[in-house]
Amino acid sequence: MELRKSTLRTLMLTSGLLLTTSQLSGCFDAEATNQQDVAVQEIAIPVEVGHTSIGAISSNYATTAILEAKEEAFVVARASGIIEKILVEEGDYVEKGQVLAQLDPQRYILSLRRAKADLQGIEKELAKINKVYDKKLVSDDIYDKLTAQYEAAQATLKLAELDLKEATIVAPISGYIAERNAKVGNLTESFQRERMFHIVQQKDLYGIVHLPEKELAKVHANQRASLRLTALSNATVTGYVERISPVIDSQTGTFKVTLRIPNEDNQLKAGMFAQVNLNYDTREQATLLPRRALLSIDNENNVFVIEEGKAKRVKVNIGYEEDGFVEILDGLKANQQVVITGHQNLKDQAPVDIVNG
Repeated sequence: MELRKSTLRTLMLTSGLLLTTSQLSGCFDAEATNQQDVAVQEIAIPVEVGHTSIGAISSNYATTAILEAKEEAFVVARASGIIEKILVEEGDYVEKGQVLAQLDPQRYILSLRRAKADLQGIEKELAKINKVYDKKLVSDDIYDKLTAQYEAAQATLKLAELDLKEATIVAPISGYIAERNAKVGNLTESFQRERMFHIVQQKDLYGIVHLPEKELAKVHANQRASLRLTALSNATVTGYVERISPVIDSQTGTFKVTLRIPNEDNQLKAGMFAQVNLNYDTREQATLLPRRALLSIDNENNVFVIEEGKAKRVKVNIGYEEDGFVEILDGLKANQQVVITGHQNLKDQAPVDIVNG
């Protein structure tokens, strides 16, 4: 009886142990299967995309310039005197020959009257001498001296007339009054040459740039340049190459280029700062790629193109670069969807999740 109970207990323990082992084995098999499923499932990488397009792109040389007036004049008084009137103010537009200021002319008027009187006296005396000179009643020496006095009196009269004329200050060129230093009541001295007015003509402005000597072969007359002006909220205007210096500065290795910037509406002002892009060449029907989409891998330019929900790495050859775009010479077509953000850690044929629609 005891033997049966012992045998039955042993069979029950063995059955339980086999059941437990089978259950554990089933759990391990299910967990392994789940791990395999997770390994097989790939995670989509979130990216932002853009598109290639067709448009114009240029090759430019970037530099800076300060706009300068094509014509300007610093007006000084050539005569001495007290300033009686000032007829213009800063910002006024004046024509060439227009009166700007008036000096006290009294001293010059008196000098002119004296010069006229002296000349008239010599003219009368010379007329008398001429009547008797032909009869050889007057020596050649006296006649020559009187003739010289007459010519000197004529010159003195002309100088007196010029002094009186210069007491009126006029504009030497047409343009805007950029600066007025003269004040009523001030004394001007001709020998000091103090600036009374500064006049600038701004219908055409100049921009002076200095380019490296290696760029000399790429620059030619009437070449276009794009100027972006900070003072006008980064507005862009067009300029043209007016002159090219034929010499290279040995100290800096650069040459001077003068740009002409039309300013018919007088929107631009001398002294403005401009960012200059000197245009070397423009291609109108170029395939354009956002610069952010370009990725350099092993000294090669690559782009990830979206095809059927996956990122395909494509090698491209690039040309010109301008304003955040690059020209694609080979490898892409127009209107292809490309990754512009999130491609740094992207692998070829990896699934992607487009987050910008």
